[in-house]
Amino acid sequence: MKGWFGTLCLLWAQASFVEKQASLGNFRVTVNNLGMIGNSFKGSYLVQGFKSAEYPKGSGIEHLFEGGLWIGAKRGNTIIVSTGAVDDPSGYVTGKAGFEFSAEPGATLAERSSLPELPTYSSYAVSHQDFVADFTDRYTIVPGTQIPIQNIENGPLGADVHFEAYNWNYTFANFFLLYNFTIKNASFDTWDSLYIGYWVDPVIRNTTITPAGSGGTQFYNKGGNGYIDSLFMAYEFDVSGNPGFTDTYFGLKFLGSEYKGEFLHPARRPLPPSGFETNFQSWTFRDYTGQFRSPQTDADRWLKMSQSLTERGDWATLVVPALRIAGNRSIMVSAGPFLNVRPGDSVKVAFAFVFARKTPDGNPNSADTPQQKEEFIRHARWAQSAYDGEDANFNGVLDAGEDLNGDGRLTRFLLPSPPNLPRIRYEIEPNLIRLYWDASAEESIDPITRRRDFEGYRIYKTTLGFDVKEVVDVLKELKLIAQFDKPNNGIGYDNGFRAIRLADPKYFPGDPTPYIYMYEIKGVTNGWQHAIALTAFDEGDADRNLESLESSKEATLRRIFAGAPPNRGFAYGDPYVYPNPYYERAAWEGASQAHEDKRIMFANLPPHCEVSIYTVAGDLVYRFEHHENDPTAQTRSSRWYETYSDPKQILTSGGEHGWNLLSQSGQIIARGLYVFAVKDLDTNEIRTGKFVIIR
Repeated sequence: MKGWFGTLCLLWAQASFVEKQASLGNFRVTVNNLGMIGNSFKGSYLVQGFKSAEYPKGSGIEHLFEGGLWIGAKRGNTIIVSTGAVDDPSGYVTGKAGFEFSAEPGATLAERSSLPELPTYSSYAVSHQDFVADFTDRYTIVPGTQIPIQNIENGPLGADVHFEAYNWNYTFANFFLLYNFTIKNASFDTWDSLYIGYWVDPVIRNTTITPAGSGGTQFYNKGGNGYIDSLFMAYEFDVSGNPGFTDTYFGLKFLGSEYKGEFLHPARRPLPPSGFETNFQSWTFRDYTGQFRSPQTDADRWLKMSQSLTERGDWATLVVPALRIAGNRSIMVSAGPFLNVRPGDSVKVAFAFVFARKTPDGNPNSADTPQQKEEFIRHARWAQSAYDGEDANFNGVLDAGEDLNGDGRLTRFLLPSPPNLPRIRYEIEPNLIRLYWDASAEESIDPITRRRDFEGYRIYKTTLGFDVKEVVDVLKELKLIAQFDKPNNGIGYDNGFRAIRLADPKYFPGDPTPYIYMYEIKGVTNGWQHAIALTAFDEGDADRNLESLESSKEATLRRIFAGAPPNRGFAYGDPYVYPNPYYERAAWEGASQAHEDKRIMFANLPPHCEVSIYTVAGDLVYRFEHHENDPTAQTRSSRWYETYSDPKQILTSGGEHGWNLLSQSGQIIARGLYVFAVKDLDTNEIRTGKFVIIR
């Protein structure tokens, strides 16, 4: 590696800097072991393909540049603020001013999951995907390196931080990422008037239309901002960006805090803590002169954390209208003061990052109406509910009847649970998809109600051509095609399971699972992508005002291509091509103009074969190997499967293979007649055919 990027990667490695991607929800967010969020559209974004903060998953809509934890306090007469990230155009670089947290040599970002089927399963997991790390601001030189941490104004505050992040894939909770910090005074001095905040530089842009790094006038200065005081949540929306394709919200929300055994939140019931507050700030990126100026010193930063724009007399008349104008602004939510934090004392504080689509109300996407925020507010309340856990009355005390898991302590970060996911298998034939599943979901016990409350199953499928739109939220494109639930209880359809229950369990080779149910989807168009998901749902709980909960669509989502099965011994006749003739810009190819995203299908292929395409003069154009047990091999012959699908979710019939009509050297092939030969690599038998390209 050469140049600044190679140097950057080396610095990260030396500094035990670790990035991973939170992705089990309907989003993809870069997290790291220094408690930051986002990747400033470099680093992992370039090397590992991680998204900074994409929602919905696969949409290309990004929501922030970078963010980090701020801790500020008075130590005697000196104000010290330690910042995890600041508004810097190049983002995080080891030792750079404003990025003051570091990790010990060899530090990691541990991952764990509460889902038994995942390799990261741990009985200690809080959510479906946890991240755990420890970092500190105690060093002036990055541990394990010779790199000084620049511009530490008044020396380190002396904070050790334990960090955990949580996200779930439940349908009702797959749109927020929770950050939980435990901040310990590891110095020899008492901290007074401690404030803890989280700062982010949001940016809502569709990177498939305007790529990251295309300049401030095109990318970074389209955001409008606001604050919902009842939810203690700052947010950003796109004011003047990509019309129709950035209809989303990003929120930064304070959830709660604990200090010396006391729950501290401005909305605590029945009485809020005296003097404790949550503050909102926003400032223009690196603007040191305007009304929303960027703080430059520790004293400036502490004032930002200890004061709120909402307290200004001109909040409604000047500040709110100014925040709704498109610009490049940061937002921060902070909480405090925590008083007299002695050496060894710890403070716990939690924040949420909330995503949502705008609720349509006839206004343009550039607006920010109460109705447009309906889904956003609902999502924020679910994030708060996750934090509240057993604290039903929000007083911070484990009261009678609240100890749902029976462990004798108040448990936070707890959600009600839909039934477990059933195990699923598919059989794929021409124009037909059979879905099989087992009955394991029916034994699920809800952790909140402690009841076996399974109610039924739902089957979802996308409509033909859903995948070739410019922006696709595949979960929202799923349409309910069938539901089966318990009979005679007044919930759901009351239609029972007789229509789908097999007379005898179905077994698949090498799989001991008894598959009890089967549902056929007929009339499926071959070669087109059909996203299908199966969920289980419960009865709900009227006594707790809890609606029926449904398992994750994402977890069982498969992108299925009906078509010819493996053609063993050419028993089904000769291989063929479709569409034939091929007309440029076939309907299933979507809006992409790139030739890598074209696709023509070879069908009736043997399980393991080699396909060679020739001109009529006998010149080799392209050759690929097909294997029925390697559906992701499709992506090597056509980029379409990465652009419009997800190679990790692909299921094919095993007898078909797509090709992008590019030659072995990547050249666009000319119109005309072509010959192909299919060699069965198990028998060496060869069959030939022809197809026509019309442009």
